[in-house]
Amino acid sequence: MTASSDAVPATASPLAERYGPDESVPLAPLTDAIDGILRHRTVRAYLTDPLDEVVLPTLVAAAQSAPTSSNMQFWSVVAVTDPARKGRLAALAGGQEHVRQAPLLLVWVADLARARAIGDAHGTSLEGTDYLDSTVVAFVDAALAAQNAVVAAESLGLGTVYIGALRHHPEQVAAELGLPEGTVAVVGLVVGHPDPAGGERVKPRLPQAAVLHHETYDLAVQGPYVDAYEDLIAPFYREEGLAESWRRRVVDRLAVPGPQRGHAHLHTALAARGLPSR
Repeated sequence: MTASSDAVPATASPLAERYGPDESVPLAPLTDAIDGILRHRTVRAYLTDPLDEVVLPTLVAAAQSAPTSSNMQFWSVVAVTDPARKGRLAALAGGQEHVRQAPLLLVWVADLARARAIGDAHGTSLEGTDYLDSTVVAFVDAALAAQNAVVAAESLGLGTVYIGALRHHPEQVAAELGLPEGTVAVVGLVVGHPDPAGGERVKPRLPQAAVLHHETYDLAVQGPYVDAYEDLIAPFYREEGLAESWRRRVVDRLAVPGPQRGHAHLHTALAARGLPSR
């Protein structure tokens, strides 16, 4: 559970890892929390070692400390440790081996079922849960909770990786996890001890000037910063065995709706799960 055994050795500059050596961003003095966040990296290779029993409740406590709209708490999480169940969920997620490898898979759930049960107990139909806004709030709440868990896990020296592909088969995932009507899996989160041989690195991000706007949004100024990012990310992708450019990846992913990724039927699937979008 301690950071000493599993954490990737710290480098001199988390800022240079995140933005490249030429990016100059004035930062406040780095606290342990900020330093840890800047050093976040996706881990896809895990040891099979079990987690300490205190890890799960610690991650959930961190998750429940995230902001939640009007304190409605429209989310839940399902902890999956059974190897057979993890294997079936891994298959639904496209066969991602790290889901099987790691000891823990957390499935974060947009949850309107709990609120509806409260309404039923009061003899009131909660028609407000039938509107898109409630679904959006539930997704946002679940995402905020999950990210708090990521920060907490990494502070313990553990590795994480999100599994967005669970959204591709919402009904099958719901059946596997026993999710009631009014709930849907938002994202999975693998948690475990990183395999030191994995070699994961911090992935560079766009320059701040491409994403930070002052007072009003300015699309016109972003071009040169995206060009600069292409030059920064290209060698990273080559070393990862990915030949295409970042812009090419954006275009290829979004040019045509991808039914193979489950995107095309998500609206219908949400309605079937009791999350209509009035």
